[in-house]
Amino acid sequence: MTVPALRHRILIIEDEDNIALALDYVLTREGYAHERIANGADALPKIRDTAPDLVLLDVMLPEVSGYEICQTVRMDPALKDVKILMMTARGSTMERRKGLELGADGFIAKPFELKELRDEVRRLLDAGSGPSGLPS
Repeated sequence: MTVPALRHRILIIEDEDNIALALDYVLTREGYAHERIANGADALPKIRDTAPDLVLLDVMLPEVSGYEICQTVRMDPALKDVKILMMTARGSTMERRKGLELGADGFIAKPFELKELRDEVRRLLDAGSGPSGLPS
C-alpha cells in the first residue's frame, strides 16, 4: 500500500451533524486524514494531543466557543504551526474580524459551497509554515 508523501491531518470541531457530514465528504474525497469532535470542551485536549495541520473550527460550540479555542491555541507556542479555519453561520464582517484578530488563518461563512471549502483548505495547507495570507 502506497501512502502519499504528505498526508495532512485535519481536526473538525463541529457540533452540527449535517455540516460535519459535508466536511467529512469533502475531506475524504481530497484524501485528507481527519477526525471530528462535537463540542468545545474536548477541543483543546484533542488539538494538543494530535497537533493537526488544520483545525476546521465552528464558532458556536457547546461549552467552549470557537473564539476561545482559537485564542488559546494561538497562545500555546507548541501549537504555532496549527492552521485554523473558522466557520460560522453568522458571517458578518465583525465576526470575521474578531476571528482573524484572535489568530484564525481563514474564515468561511455557512452555508458554504463545497468547492469554496476545498479551495480554502488547500490554500491554508499549501501555505505551509510561511505567512498565513491574512490581510494586513
